[in-house]
Amino acid sequence: MNPRALDRLSEPGKPWPMGVTPRTVAGQEGVNAVVFAPHAHAVMVCVFDAEGHREIERWHLRCHGDGLWCGWIPGHGAGMLYGLRADGPWKPEQGHRYNPHRLLIDPWARALVGSTSALALECDDPQGRGFPPLPRDNADRVPKARVIDLEQELCRARSIAARPWVPWSHTVLYEVHVKSATALHPDLEPELRGTWLGLASKPMLEHYRKLGITSLCLLPVQLHLDERHLIERGMSNLWGYNTLNYFVPDPRFATLHARGERHDDQRIRDEFRQMVDGLHREGIEVILDVVYNHTAEGGATGPTLSWRGLDHAAWYALDEHGHPMNFSGCGNTLNLGEPHAVQLVMDSLRWWAEAFGVDGFRFDLAVSLGRDPRLDWRFHPAHALFTAMAQDPVLAPLKHIAEPWDLGPDGYRLGQFLPGWHEWNDRFRDTVRAWWLGHECTRGELARRLAGSSDRFEHDGRLPLASINLITAHDGFTLADLTSYRHKHNEVNGEDNRDGADANFSANAGVEGPSEDPTVLERRQQWRRALLSTLFCAQGVPQLLAGDEIGHSQRGNNNAYCQDNPISWIDWARGDADLCSFVAALTALRRELPALRHPLWFSGQWSEADLPPDIEWRTAQGYPPGVDEWEQPDSRILACVITVGEPGGLPRERVMTIFHAGSEPACVRLPEGMWHTVLDSRIGARFPRPASPDAPTAGPPGERGWTEVVPPCLKILVQPLPSGDPSP
Repeated sequence: MNPRALDRLSEPGKPWPMGVTPRTVAGQEGVNAVVFAPHAHAVMVCVFDAEGHREIERWHLRCHGDGLWCGWIPGHGAGMLYGLRADGPWKPEQGHRYNPHRLLIDPWARALVGSTSALALECDDPQGRGFPPLPRDNADRVPKARVIDLEQELCRARSIAARPWVPWSHTVLYEVHVKSATALHPDLEPELRGTWLGLASKPMLEHYRKLGITSLCLLPVQLHLDERHLIERGMSNLWGYNTLNYFVPDPRFATLHARGERHDDQRIRDEFRQMVDGLHREGIEVILDVVYNHTAEGGATGPTLSWRGLDHAAWYALDEHGHPMNFSGCGNTLNLGEPHAVQLVMDSLRWWAEAFGVDGFRFDLAVSLGRDPRLDWRFHPAHALFTAMAQDPVLAPLKHIAEPWDLGPDGYRLGQFLPGWHEWNDRFRDTVRAWWLGHECTRGELARRLAGSSDRFEHDGRLPLASINLITAHDGFTLADLTSYRHKHNEVNGEDNRDGADANFSANAGVEGPSEDPTVLERRQQWRRALLSTLFCAQGVPQLLAGDEIGHSQRGNNNAYCQDNPISWIDWARGDADLCSFVAALTALRRELPALRHPLWFSGQWSEADLPPDIEWRTAQGYPPGVDEWEQPDSRILACVITVGEPGGLPRERVMTIFHAGSEPACVRLPEGMWHTVLDSRIGARFPRPASPDAPTAGPPGERGWTEVVPPCLKILVQPLPSGDPSP
């Protein structure tokens, strides 16, 4: 059929909300369409039949001004399948890449129908030569958006259990990939493996409860696209940091995908809500990893799928030659200096918060979100997006976590976000690794990280809780590999081992990779327990990588984004149960001892009420380190004594923590009085805390004067105080 025979002119529409939504006018059903495409000459809404195979109507929208195209389309409503087309100049040197033969995905679509498996091949300029594209229509290869009733979706969300609202001081984050965590779980039914419902199943809930997890940080669950180079290698993007649409849940995590059943976008949304509801009922928060720094359209040679076809020059940050600026390392960067791009992010965040009940967001490469074109693309902590989030009544109360860097100029911005933000602390990660695994590290650097990284976060009223402390994360070695490999082994990724970080601050105890030597295995276990113990006794918010608690290995691969196979899947059946129990003991100890989760900055001073200092740093001999001793790189023993209570209350105990990463056993002087060991990471033991100075203890006998510490070891001792008397 001649496309012109389908042409119709829409009725005047309203410029709000963005996207295509149901709207009844004078009793007649219809849909309102709003598209942002300021450089376009024409924008069309293409309506398809119920199967999405045949275009049946093509509605031309009216130019509203301010870059918006609007229209009301009669005779349709919720359930309508559609795509967009935009016509305009093909001038790549100016950033314009219009092609009316491309069917485009509405950036504000809430549901999509159709396969995305080959979309990465939909390129207008695959060689980057700037030649005009061939006039070939691609509608048969592009998924169609489905209009949904937004109010109905919000009503469905009301059945989700209330948010747990876990205080930051009691938060324990658990970074987890839906499929990797559930694909091999022996206690899950096959149809639940790799799914949202599997993640909230009874066996997984029991595991979170045992560990003491309060908040799941899910790797991306927004609809993603596999990159062209992965498709050509027969691989896929497991992690999903390549977003195709910011509103649509990725169907690969729904049970219908696992069962091979027909696509049902309503069921997909409802299963996501069911997961959130199940987790909320257990007091567990859901935090989403979101990728607003770039889109799946990649660089100039990437596919034209949505934003690029609507207005490449408006949606993306471009250089003077019309090429995308690559602050993300993934080919493009969203132009968040454009108000409608900010609106897209805000609308999608609110959608996940209101329609799905999520509790917060972790922003991938968050520095890219704060780059301002008016400042030559430099980062500004009060960027329009951040300001909009801070004043939004829906979003402001939620948890917001920044990955405080990107790959652009001056992209490292740890500690430079404003109050309300919490940041991944890679300085903590690298320092703690270096201390325990034999790399250069000073007492002073370790102490700064243990006390909340005041050198980074003590400004503008921010607190130690702004620091998200981690030892490992999805992009890097697992804990088992961190202590088993000195070098990355990413050959299976197909990039000749060039991908992934080279600076890992790792160790292998003398053998690279798997070993059956008992001495090697014992040392690796000691390192793991010391690293985990440090994570949970440091000030800030701890984040645990899923699988670390049972010794999951990725065979030395520190960039397993494309390994949708047993390399990434957690093998629960072969997990280290003892290590898991040790992690559970650490989270329990953190809940029990306020000294391990103090929400305020330490002063180190005696108070006016003659209370002991809230923190005292000590050498093995029992005196404060001198200036030189703080900065000696070869000194591997440090202790601190913390005397604090719950906020507003008096201390119930003094807590001494000893960090011994040296080579020989040491006798460490104790402060005056009787001290009781409650944790010894070297032997993996957790002992009960005496309830009072005179109460009997089920642990080792109390010690006075000195305690022996055999490295590598983190040892925690407690001195109970008389009720109401904090004096030692």
